[in-house]
Amino acid sequence: MMTTAFVMIGETLRRMKREERGLSTAELLGNAALAIVALLAIWALLQTLGTDIVGWIRGQLSTNLKK
Repeated sequence: MMTTAFVMIGETLRRMKREERGLSTAELLGNAALAIVALLAIWALLQTLGTDIVGWIRGQLSTNLKK
């Protein structure tokens, strides 16, 4: 998914160099949509990892307190 975003950004930058008009509204909306998807994926990953890490710390603390 991230590779696709980089490819699209690269194509947009190459197109901008060829054309003097700049970005169209559709390209800007597409780039914004990709950025939102990337942020949501990162957020979901952090949510999952955060829960796992807190559970691991709790497990470590409880086993150390029992000794």
